[in-house]
Amino acid sequence: MGIVKVYSEMIKEFIEKNRDRKSFLEHEAKGLLRDMGLSVPEGIFIKKGDGSPAIAGLRYPLVAKVSSTKITSKSDVHGVRTGLKNEDELNRAVTELMQIENSEGVLVEEMSPSGLEVIVGGIIDKQFGPVMMFGLGGIFVELFKDISFGLAPLKKEDALWLIQQVKGYRLLEGYRGNPPVDKEALLEILVAVSEIMATNLIKEIDLNPVALYPERAVILDAKMKVLTL
Repeated sequence: MGIVKVYSEMIKEFIEKNRDRKSFLEHEAKGLLRDMGLSVPEGIFIKKGDGSPAIAGLRYPLVAKVSSTKITSKSDVHGVRTGLKNEDELNRAVTELMQIENSEGVLVEEMSPSGLEVIVGGIIDKQFGPVMMFGLGGIFVELFKDISFGLAPLKKEDALWLIQQVKGYRLLEGYRGNPPVDKEALLEILVAVSEIMATNLIKEIDLNPVALYPERAVILDAKMKVLTL
C-alpha cells in the first residue's frame, strides 16, 4: 500500500472521530503527525476546567502554551510561557494561560533547545491543487518573504530543490561557526507533509516553527484544517 493511501486512511479515521470539526487544537494536530512518524515534543494537554496538571514523565524545563482554535497567534495574546523550572512556575503559568479569552486549555511540553527555525506548510489551491511551502523562520519570512513553493506530493529530490530556492539556504549548511543541520530529517518532514496534502483531505497545514538541529528536526507548533469527507 502506498504511503499516500496509508496517510489517507489515517486521516479519514481521524476525521471520523472528530465529525463536525474542521480546525484542531495543537496537541490534536501533533498527535496525528506523531502517529505518522514525525517528531514532536513530549507533552500533555490540560483541558480548561481540569485540575492541577499531572506532568509525570515530563522533564523540566517546560513550555506552556494556550490552546484555542480561535486564537491565530499565541504571541499576540501573550499565550506562551517558556523556561518553566518547577511545579510552582508551571501552575502559575497554566492559571494565567487558562484566563486568556477563548482559551480551550493549555499544552505543556518539554522545552526544546534553540535550533534553526523553519516553516513547512501546505494548502489546497483552487488552481493548482495541493501546494507545499517552505521558508526560514523569524525575520526571513516576516521581512524578506524568503519562501518557496512546490506541488505535492514531493519526492526527496523535489524537497531538496524546494529548500535550495530560499535565499537563506546557506544557514542550513552551517554558517559563521554554526554546525550544519540535519537536512535529511527536514526532507523527511517535507516529503511526509506533501504526501499528507496529496490525500486531498487536509485543507491547510502549518508547521511553524520546525526546529532543526545537527542530528534531528522537531515540529514545535502545528495547525491543521481538514476538508469535509
